Amino acid sequence: MRPGRLWRSGEPFIWLTGGALALALLLVAGLVGLILVNGLGFFWPKEVVRLTLADGKAMTGQIVEREPVPGKAGQYRIKLKVANRDLYGADFQWVEEARIARRERPAEAVVIERLEWGPLLGTIRELRDGGKPVAVGPVAGWAEMEKQLPEVARVRKEIRGIEKGNIGRINFEQEKIRLRLRQLELQGVTGVPEDAVRAEGLTPRPSRGEPRGEDRVEALRKEMATLQARYKEEEGRLAALRSRQTPSVLVAADGGKEKDLPLAQVVDAYFPNAMGVAAKTRHYLGRVWEFVAADPRESNTEGGVFPAIFGTVMMVMIMSLMVTPLGVLAAFYLREYATQGTFVSLVRIAVNNLAGVPSIVFGVFGVGFFVYFVGGGIDRLFFAESLPTPTFGTGGILWASLTLALLTVPVVIVATEEGLAAIPMAVREASYAVGATKLETTLRVVLPAVMPSILTGLILAMARAAGEVAPLMITGVVKLAPALPIDSFWPFVHLDRKFMHLGFHIYDVGFQSPNVDSARPVVFMTTLLLLAIVVLLNLFAISLRNRLRRTYAVAAV
Repeated sequence: MRPGRLWRSGEPFIWLTGGALALALLLVAGLVGLILVNGLGFFWPKEVVRLTLADGKAMTGQIVEREPVPGKAGQYRIKLKVANRDLYGADFQWVEEARIARRERPAEAVVIERLEWGPLLGTIRELRDGGKPVAVGPVAGWAEMEKQLPEVARVRKEIRGIEKGNIGRINFEQEKIRLRLRQLELQGVTGVPEDAVRAEGLTPRPSRGEPRGEDRVEALRKEMATLQARYKEEEGRLAALRSRQTPSVLVAADGGKEKDLPLAQVVDAYFPNAMGVAAKTRHYLGRVWEFVAADPRESNTEGGVFPAIFGTVMMVMIMSLMVTPLGVLAAFYLREYATQGTFVSLVRIAVNNLAGVPSIVFGVFGVGFFVYFVGGGIDRLFFAESLPTPTFGTGGILWASLTLALLTVPVVIVATEEGLAAIPMAVREASYAVGATKLETTLRVVLPAVMPSILTGLILAMARAAGEVAPLMITGVVKLAPALPIDSFWPFVHLDRKFMHLGFHIYDVGFQSPNVDSARPVVFMTTLLLLAIVVLLNLFAISLRNRLRRTYAVAAV
């Protein structure tokens, strides 16, 4: 075939298109593979090596990286996670392999995960109780420590339950009473007895059959006093529980340094050099579950990301509830009701252009309109007693969700309009022929038929909203949220609260963490988790869309 005829046939473009698609798939697979390798390997318990250098210095840690020595051909260096940040001042150290005289893997080397200062590596010297030795040596010390750790964990959980449950509820009730007292004060009720009011020459306000203001104030003050008494009781319980946390473990580290660590600070302890494959697998699965279900600690570089998972899913759900009716109604009006002309064409152009507006612009709009204008107005009307502290006049999950709804509404409008355009006119005319009104035709015939297209737009909207970060940074997301937007306190759902988000968590840990090397694996694992959540949400919507397509099969839809 002649070259000119070959190009005119279009076959080379088919190959180019297929090659571009294959390249794109390879890049996506490579990216996912990179995330999987760097993320899933983070929780596998690495062996602890003890390096003896040529000068006699000993270094103990876990090898995390190996690379050529800059400027020295054929020589390599290893990156050693020595942990013990409070003892050494750094988690990682580089060691040139040429300086290493001997490598050992001591079975007694222990890795202790703790609440603060990151992991602790070393050898158990003795277990103490109240400063007195109870068990001496690695074997006896670990045996006694293993017995006491479950009770220590139970007491720690009980303390946390009292702090977040009982004391949290008391603080919540006290804040409600304080606001009610402030509300009465704004109404002119000071709680001064009626006799004192008359003595000042003032006329008391009529009660109109309801308790007088001063009586209500007195009742609230009595209730506050009762809550304060309960608060002191809970403080006493906490003090009693903390007084029982006397056991500690003495760990010997390199350089003759020691750490007397209270068992109350110990989250987990294990001996990686003495563990088999089964034990390491159990430990790995436990660490993965902790990452998914626990709260973060150590500036988000340790612990779990459950609040970020919760905030991400809840924000996407609220956004979906907002964007779906708004986008569908707009699309139905533009396609089914509006007179086609210049104005409608301009509206469509504007909607399409909105999809290209930078997301941070939507964030600025969300701050100005939702937070300051709408939220500030709500505070002035319904929460005046809380001012100047804002309730809705500050960032929160509701305003972040509404901002993302505006960001993604063009996607839903365009997808719905395309679905409406694909529905044959004969379907509508058949409905009119049997006596249905336009509204009945729209609700009972057109809407079910276009549902797959609506869900397609919603899938795209959810995928984009779950990964957005810039608008959220100024409309409600925070580094660490003290409480979830849903809890056991009335009204149970708190849309005014700030929240955590996986996308922002990745940014914060990866670029704002004081310990970048330690945080890097967390970035990959959080990225993998975010991808998994987006995929699961999309799979749910896709399965629902396919089911609706089978139910409402219409030609060309």
